[in-house]
Amino acid sequence: MRLPRPSVRARLTALYASVFILATAVLLLVSHRLLAGHLRRTLDPVAAEDVLDRLAGQYGLALAGITLLAVALGWAAAGRALAPLNETLERLRVVTDTQRRFIANASHELRGPLTVIRTEADVTLSDPRATTQELRDMGRVVIEATDRTDALLDGLMVLARSERELLRRDPVDLAAAAQRAAAAVAAEAAARRIRVHLRGSRCVVLGDEALLDRLVANLAENAVRHNVPGGTVEISTGDDGLRVVNDGPRVREEDLARLTEPFERLDRTTDRPGTGLGLSIVRTVTEAHGGSLSIDAREQGGLDVRVELGATSPAAGSPEETRPARR
Repeated sequence: MRLPRPSVRARLTALYASVFILATAVLLLVSHRLLAGHLRRTLDPVAAEDVLDRLAGQYGLALAGITLLAVALGWAAAGRALAPLNETLERLRVVTDTQRRFIANASHELRGPLTVIRTEADVTLSDPRATTQELRDMGRVVIEATDRTDALLDGLMVLARSERELLRRDPVDLAAAAQRAAAAVAAEAAARRIRVHLRGSRCVVLGDEALLDRLVANLAENAVRHNVPGGTVEISTGDDGLRVVNDGPRVREEDLARLTEPFERLDRTTDRPGTGLGLSIVRTVTEAHGGSLSIDAREQGGLDVRVELGATSPAAGSPEETRPARR
């Protein structure tokens, strides 16, 4: 049976201990030889040999004790030397596991719409008596699946871009970004009788405008799509960032950490649009800008999301603005 290979720490310990033990053994041997020569010149042979025998036994005990000490010190020294490397390896393991899980999830998400496209095309085209309406219905389903795939790929590109170092740091007004986001979700909000309110004042931060626009847009979309009919969404800007509060189903505290993971959805049975990347993109964009993201579950339902980025200029004196979506 093949024995397991010793760990790196065990091999380093053996190396350190061997060097120390060998050096000590050489020192004791030289000392014994020198004392032997001196004793044999000054004592009678019997007495000299008796002293040397006792000295050899004491040296043996000393070498055994030094061996134990060398192993203990070598183990500690090897652990200390490998500590930074172990931390690096652990981080690499976490990153590798995260990437493997992300790729698996992305493959699964992409396979869904592609399967829909292939199935619709195969079923419809295999029927020689397919009507024009059936072909039109098939085309409509294919377009919807294509749009879903396009949205997913776009989200993946934004996510990958936000995980790299920022190439641009321009002044970006989060209040203006909030206005654009509110306008983008106005139709969807109106269809579900959800009121969207903009509050606060000018808030300028340094960063990538396209990424920050996506951050605000994702928060607005998430707040509308995971709301209840007739609910409200409040998007406010302040001195150091952005806050989005929405009504909606109650979220358990233990589920909050999952919300910012790619492709995580608390309710996978819903037919609401989305790719499962919204809050994950918010988190990575926030981190890329050196900010902080906090997500709290509201007692009455929904979420309270805060993004702190640090404003480069104080909030200007623009009046509070409220813009509800049309019913």
